[in-house]
Amino acid sequence: MIANRRPLLAAGLALGMGMGGFVDGILFHQILQFHNMLSARVPNTDYIGAKVNMVWDGVFHAGVWTITAIGIALLWRAARRPGADLSGRLLVGGLLIGWGLFNLVEGVIDHHLLQLHHVYEPAGLSVWDGLFLLWGAAMLGGGGWLCRRPKGNSG
Repeated sequence: MIANRRPLLAAGLALGMGMGGFVDGILFHQILQFHNMLSARVPNTDYIGAKVNMVWDGVFHAGVWTITAIGIALLWRAARRPGADLSGRLLVGGLLIGWGLFNLVEGVIDHHLLQLHHVYEPAGLSVWDGLFLLWGAAMLGGGGWLCRRPKGNSG
């Protein structure tokens, strides 16, 4: 019997996107304070700017929380589904693909197209934005590699 890989892969993708968003928001927005959601458009230099950015960071976190909750529900369903592939390799591969997709989409749309913020706001569009995209592409490739079926396995 061929194990169904889709349920676990879908859960991994959603969880990876959510976790990537949380790392971005917690590490870059809150701990390092490199940028906020709208900091290239609304500078975080006064009370009003700080409040606007705080609200939009909250909207961002609510979104990634929702994606993570969906991932948990998908993981629960995958674990209960007969015939589902539940390999750790597939789950980690899906997580990396999801996180890589988050970085690529967020980097291209928010950093480059909409110019909402940059990885390191004082520098503006910089090598940091390129490294963010490169890291996303590396996670996507590594996740894809992990999700490949082992040679000789038709299932």
